[in-house]
Amino acid sequence: MGSINHRIRIRDRVLPNVVGVASGTFGYGGEYEELVDLSKLGALYTKAVTLNPRPGNDLPRLIETPSGIINSIGLANVGVDRFLSEKIPEMAAFACPIIANVAGSTEDEYREVIECLEATDVLWGYEVNVSCPNVKHGGLAFGTDPDQIERLTGVLRSITDKPLIVKLTPNVTDMAIIAKAAEQGGADALSCINTCVGMVIDTRKKKPVFAMKTGGLSGPAIRPIGVAMTYKVSRAVSIPVIGMGGIMGIDDALQYLLAGASAIQIGTGNFINPKLPEEVLAGVERYCLENDLTDVAKLGALLQD
Repeated sequence: MGSINHRIRIRDRVLPNVVGVASGTFGYGGEYEELVDLSKLGALYTKAVTLNPRPGNDLPRLIETPSGIINSIGLANVGVDRFLSEKIPEMAAFACPIIANVAGSTEDEYREVIECLEATDVLWGYEVNVSCPNVKHGGLAFGTDPDQIERLTGVLRSITDKPLIVKLTPNVTDMAIIAKAAEQGGADALSCINTCVGMVIDTRKKKPVFAMKTGGLSGPAIRPIGVAMTYKVSRAVSIPVIGMGGIMGIDDALQYLLAGASAIQIGTGNFINPKLPEEVLAGVERYCLENDLTDVAKLGALLQD
């Protein structure tokens, strides 16, 4: 686009621009194919892929809250075998990088999923969802324990040469410690942030709305949290940080890029305006031109701490 360099390098591969669409908000891409020009996306992060098919949680799975939504999807997906046989052939035709979001309940499950996915050359890389509970360690999410994060990342690093992006949970005391552990384990980049824990109670029934009690809060309500976490994490590590959380317009995206993000992902905003990624990309270019920049990567240097 224009004279602005939008590309971002992660490991030895390059994304064409800095605006991607977040896992779980864009399906497998085909759902949006008639609504948007997929070639304009910097990356398409797929729905989570697990070793076995998952039906997901009981209904309801989604509820609107002030300035956001809470989801309790339960990682519903077709499983890695059907992902390879049914989804990969469709995505092979998309003119944008495809990054598989990978999830599991044990270290072995994560490893097996990526070993299976290594059979295809359609995938640009992997985004590892570490918000999953480790059933072998009492249900504590991988992403809340730096030792588990470093070990899991190291195991996955050893079985792939593709870019490995670790998606960080904000539900920790100090995300910088977790980020450093992922980098130490061999992560090539970090996604920052996943959803925040939230709950809605039905006051008439006097019980939580979701069968699982809590869910993941996303949307504008968490944008200040995401920006703050991105600012902190980007200064704690030397690898790229991909910022996300509540990006509903150009100014939101710019805040992440100024805070230190090398790229961004749009999630909940896709439900309201499927063309938002393209609009944001154009807005970022205008902002760069207004500030005499020829490279989006230089935006972070403009922030006056």
